[in-house]
Amino acid sequence: MSQYTTGELAKRCGVTVRTVQYYDTRGILSPSALTEGGRRLYSEEDLGRLQIILFLRELGLSIDTIGKLLKEENPGSVIVLLLEQQERVLREELLEKQEKLDLLLDLKKQIKGLDQFCVESIGDIARNMEGEKNRRRFYRIVFPIGIVLGLLEILGLVLWIGYGTWWPFALWAALAVPFGICVSKAYYDRVAYLCPKCHVRFKPRFREMVFAVHTPRTRRLTCTECGHKGFCVEDWGGKDK
Repeated sequence: MSQYTTGELAKRCGVTVRTVQYYDTRGILSPSALTEGGRRLYSEEDLGRLQIILFLRELGLSIDTIGKLLKEENPGSVIVLLLEQQERVLREELLEKQEKLDLLLDLKKQIKGLDQFCVESIGDIARNMEGEKNRRRFYRIVFPIGIVLGLLEILGLVLWIGYGTWWPFALWAALAVPFGICVSKAYYDRVAYLCPKCHVRFKPRFREMVFAVHTPRTRRLTCTECGHKGFCVEDWGGKDK
C-alpha cells in the first residue's frame, strides 16, 4: 500500500506543504502513521480525503463545516450529491463556453464576408451576436416544420407523377404557401441590418429583403441612411428583444 510524506501528498494534490499541515492542525486530515523520526505518512485513503477536502473548499465550505461533514455517519451520500450538483454546474459552463466558441467562429465568418472592414465593423458584428440566441430559437421552431412540409411535398409529387393523384400536392400547397408567408413576415419583423459603411441599423423594404442576394448572415441591400449598396450584416432583435 502506497504511503506519502507530507511533501509527496502536497505535490500529488497540487497544494503547498503548509496547506497539508494546516489541515492536520485543524483536525480534518490526520496522518495514518508516523515514522520513528516523527515524520507524517499518509495513505491512499488520506490522499482521497485530501482531494475531497480541496473540492469542498472550492465549493466555498468552511473548514469547520467540512470537519462536521466528514464526521457524519455517512458523509459519502452528502458528498455524492455535492459532486452531482457540481457536475451540473460544470456541464452548464461547458455549454456556455461552447456557445461562445460558436459565436466566435460566426464572428470570423462574418468578417470574411464583409465588403469593407474597419474597427467599427467589430462593434456592428458584436451587437449582431447578441441576437444569435434569438436567431437559433427562431430556427429551432421553423426548421422542423419546414422539414415536414418538404417531405410532404416529395410525397405529393410522387403520388401526382407516379399515380396521377394530385390532391395530396394541392393539400401541401395549401399548407406551404401560408406557412411560407407567415415565416417570411415573422423573419422580417425580427431582423434589421447593419450598414458596413455608416454603421447604422436600418430596416429594408420587405420585397427588397426577400429577393436580395444573401449569405446565411448577410444580404445585399441598399442602406436607407447613406445609400450604400452592398452586403449588410443581419442584426436580430425586433419581437424577440
